[in-house]
Amino acid sequence: MTNLKKLGLTALAGSLVASTSYAGALDVAGGAKVTYVSKDETEVTGNPFSMTRDITFSGSGEMDNGMTISYFQMLSAGSFSSSGLTLDMGDAGKLTFGNGSNMGAGISAYKDKMPTAAEEVYDDLDGEANGIADMSTSNTIGYATSMMGANVSVAYNPDAGSTTAESSKSVALDYSVGDAMLFVGIGDKAGTNVNNGTDLSTFGITYTAGGATLGAQRSSLDLAAANSDVDRNHLAISFAVNENLSVSTGMSTVEFEDSSKVDQEDSGFSVSYTMGSMTITAAANSSDNVGGTSATDDTHKEVGIAFAF
Repeated sequence: MTNLKKLGLTALAGSLVASTSYAGALDVAGGAKVTYVSKDETEVTGNPFSMTRDITFSGSGEMDNGMTISYFQMLSAGSFSSSGLTLDMGDAGKLTFGNGSNMGAGISAYKDKMPTAAEEVYDDLDGEANGIADMSTSNTIGYATSMMGANVSVAYNPDAGSTTAESSKSVALDYSVGDAMLFVGIGDKAGTNVNNGTDLSTFGITYTAGGATLGAQRSSLDLAAANSDVDRNHLAISFAVNENLSVSTGMSTVEFEDSSKVDQEDSGFSVSYTMGSMTITAAANSSDNVGGTSATDDTHKEVGIAFAF
């Protein structure tokens, strides 16, 4: 995004942090998106138009030992959305602390690596969360490094809240071979007590040939309760028609261990077109047998125009 201006922290020190002696600067970037949404005919939609307004503050600095530290905070419609702090230690890797952002560490950074021009095939559908290998990103510590050609990262979330017990942790890695990238992640997501956590795993591959990128991914959730495991298989392909226009399509199948449930089947198509700081996107997603309930379907269509400043 194009920077709007810089805010000097020295000028703000008296009102924000009276005790600070550090003088720096924060870059400010913004974005606005107007969206038209058409939901399933059984859902109450109200006004189909909406607008998101995002402002991101970011800054960085170098320490005396040569390490660099960077920070960002995003506000959405004037309210806190996400923030992150990164300590770049060079060859020793990166240490991160994120709130509302996975910071590229752990299994949450790999929960969906399938190529798309705009939205995931399950985005905004009723069964969106089924079969997604993800853990809390609220005040989560991460570490990422490279070794033997692979990118390796871990994430740790100590006691994610009053409704969780113990802590969540995960590890993930990716490795590129020519035009293909292999990735895998495993994790332990805390539950409400020590006996009902969830074991997470995901693995997959993406392959790029010319303007086309193909992907396949499988995610598994191993829940403590009997007959509650969930698996998601996901296939997708995107194609860059030119430097401005991209299209994609994909499908995923959610399998439930519970024999009383049928497979949930999601599919979608999306397109994006970029002209300078403006991006036009469109997506159409549908889901059959939401949550494993036969004949319970959902659809979601949207068109958006986004501007970056």
